[in-house]
Amino acid sequence: MRLNLRFVPGGKRLLLIAAPVTLALGIVVAAYLYSSAASAAATRPPAPDPVLDIPSQPGLLVHVVGAVENPGLYRLPRGDRVFDAVAAAGGLSPDADLSKLPDFAGRLKDGEQVKVAFAKTSSGTVVVRVNLNQATLQELETVPGFTAAFAAECVDYRTNYGGFQNTRELVDILGMSEAEYVIARRYLTL
Repeated sequence: MRLNLRFVPGGKRLLLIAAPVTLALGIVVAAYLYSSAASAAATRPPAPDPVLDIPSQPGLLVHVVGAVENPGLYRLPRGDRVFDAVAAAGGLSPDADLSKLPDFAGRLKDGEQVKVAFAKTSSGTVVVRVNLNQATLQELETVPGFTAAFAAECVDYRTNYGGFQNTRELVDILGMSEAEYVIARRYLTL
């Protein structure tokens, strides 16, 4: 049995042109699908490993307390000295006891606490500093030059504006006299 197939007149030419174009288009589509699948597999992050996920923080964590301008926790590079920790805390405050300073040349260790002694007053008591941003109303009233009303203004300012950035704001913003500020700043910290 013979099959009679007839092409459209000029169909052989059309077949000779369409076959390579269709083949080239298929190759391009296959290459695109292959590259997108390969890039999706490459960008997928590796499975999380809980032991390896949290890298340790570089440097040392040091707690600086006592007669410094800004006591607190500081992260310092390995190999730093006690001097660097005190400098990071803003340096010595005016009421630091210079005869009882820590060894500034000593190397720091992770988790170390650096203590800077306060100078004693003529009566033998230690000067206590009040944190201007955290003290209660009663604690602020104990600072020389602070009245009950001025202490309340400080608490209101701290509540409304997010705290003090500098003790000098007592004079510049709240209107404390310069003479009272000179005395009060020895008893304040931020």
